[in-house]
Amino acid sequence: MENISGAILRPMTISDYPEVFALWESIEGFAIRSIDDSYDGVKRFLARNPGLSVVAEIGGKLVGTILCGSDGRTGYFYHVCVERSHRNKGIGTEMARFCTNALKADGVNKISLIAFKQNRLGNSFWQSTGWSPREDVNVYDLVLNDENKIRKNS
Repeated sequence: MENISGAILRPMTISDYPEVFALWESIEGFAIRSIDDSYDGVKRFLARNPGLSVVAEIGGKLVGTILCGSDGRTGYFYHVCVERSHRNKGIGTEMARFCTNALKADGVNKISLIAFKQNRLGNSFWQSTGWSPREDVNVYDLVLNDENKIRKNS
């Protein structure tokens, strides 16, 4: 489905992984986990959340992604990104709408996401599209597998 931005949005499949991972690696400040963001990790995530994640393509090139999942109660957005030269054209908004609609159709009533505090561009985007930062909760992680290392792109 082509949108106002000229991007074609469609559900992400595991066959997209090489392009998805290359896009993630190209995004400055992006954090990649060695296991969760591996081919097998993304394959497992997509299988648990069929049809919820999205990619955006322009001219056959993948330019945006959202990994989207749900626990049945809350939807979650991960790895929301748009390739630098295609930003500020509505692609991020269209992908978020795609995932929001998929979650609504699945009976989910709220969505959460994490944006790194130093990600000014991302935080500005989410706030400009109606999302509100939560001041009443803390986010904690407990790493269950020390091999699941995080690497930030510079």
